[in-house]
Amino acid sequence: MRLISCILLFCLLGGCCSSEKKSPVKPNVVFILADDLGYGDLQCYGNPYIETPEINKLANHGILFTHYYSPAPLCAPARAAILTGMYNHRTGAIDVSSNRGIDRIALSYKTMGDYFKSEGYSTGLIGKWHNGLYDLQYHPNKRGFDYFFGFLNGIQDYWSWNLDLNGTNVPSDGRYLTDVITESSLEFMMRNKEKPFFLFIAHHAPHIPYQAPERLVKKYMEKGKGVFNEKVATLYAMIESMDRGIGMVVNELKDLGLSDNTIIVFTSDNGAQNTGENLRYQAGLSGTKGIVLEEGIRVPAIVSWPGKFPQNKIFTGPVHGCDWLPTLLSLTNNTSGIIKNTDGHDISEILLGKSNESNYDRDLYFQKNRYYPVPHSDAAIVKGKWKLYWPGIKVTMKKEDKDNPSVWKGATEPHWEMPCDTVIPHWKDIVPLNPQLFNLVEDPAELYDLSANHPEIVNELTRKWDSWFSDVMKDYRKSWKEIKNTEKRRWSADEGKNQ
Repeated sequence: MRLISCILLFCLLGGCCSSEKKSPVKPNVVFILADDLGYGDLQCYGNPYIETPEINKLANHGILFTHYYSPAPLCAPARAAILTGMYNHRTGAIDVSSNRGIDRIALSYKTMGDYFKSEGYSTGLIGKWHNGLYDLQYHPNKRGFDYFFGFLNGIQDYWSWNLDLNGTNVPSDGRYLTDVITESSLEFMMRNKEKPFFLFIAHHAPHIPYQAPERLVKKYMEKGKGVFNEKVATLYAMIESMDRGIGMVVNELKDLGLSDNTIIVFTSDNGAQNTGENLRYQAGLSGTKGIVLEEGIRVPAIVSWPGKFPQNKIFTGPVHGCDWLPTLLSLTNNTSGIIKNTDGHDISEILLGKSNESNYDRDLYFQKNRYYPVPHSDAAIVKGKWKLYWPGIKVTMKKEDKDNPSVWKGATEPHWEMPCDTVIPHWKDIVPLNPQLFNLVEDPAELYDLSANHPEIVNELTRKWDSWFSDVMKDYRKSWKEIKNTEKRRWSADEGKNQ
């Protein structure tokens, strides 16, 4: 009789007879974003000089993309697109000058942080923000991230840094910035190990200023003797430091027993800066950061989810930075409606090995110049093997000198707020340069213009690009108006308090 009573009590308390089912544990997401890391900057992408064993392991245990494209060849626009799943023009973030407000994601747009937070995730962003600087309404804590430890500026000194911890300044303690980002990431995962978390690790490496531990710089000076200079040796040292940190993150997940339930994404915001670097390995691509030739937009990307994604797989199909948000929301069974309202594609079936659409047809669009989007200036469309490219019109590509002092001041000094100059240059009567057509399969270095041979392809791709640009510019105008009105209200309210 006592045994029967115990069994009944066990069932009433939710034991073997319980009709309730436990909800599946949502996977954690660790999104690692490098800064200005080029396609040829990693060992697993063919660089014969650099040592990146931890990223190699990540690729060996996951999927490496050969044709992953950043949404833009410059930091703030690319990050805005990754964070929202939308082409950056729609969000208002079209350039890097924070003092003009043109790095900001309009407040009407949700970010990765917002979507994961709404699903009960602990959300953290550690490292570089650069999507709204001089107005705290754009602070990561206001954009869906419960925890922020990093810098809002576009540049930070690696030794004499000043970081923001949820709105409070933290001065340098002598540690190397890359190590600070890594160690803070380990602490975040430890604190949140009992519930699902979304952690965005935004490394600064290998963005300028070129600074690295001396022993690693010496190592690469020896390896590159007669091949590359100290600048390249230093940036390779910066990448190796970041690689070591990524290994520590992966090992911490193992130690916490979270590896099998964590999706890891590793990629870069845009391509390598090749303006003065001497013989930085480019894997046969042409161009530089800031330009939509291949070196500016085609970057490394690796994903891993042990037991769920294939191992040691190379995916050759086109993938775009806007794809991450809808894909990650799908993989984590997020109930938000973003998947229906994004420019990105949900590629979760491909990552899970359920589809192998390596040559699936899609169009990828790019456009980047300074201050205000100008049609057919530093613009491109990629469709299959074809790429139509309009070179940047010189006057639209120049950054005004007055936009630089505040950036460099913010590299070492604590964050401050100030009004932005939203009166930006607009150019009239711009005459675009002739577009160039490249066959990326036969000519990934974009050396041979085939536009004269295929006028019908030029015309078709031009029509597609013009239609896309007209569409995103409608949203851009709305977002820029919103950003300017937000700025006006912010400082008008401040003036009212002081009267």
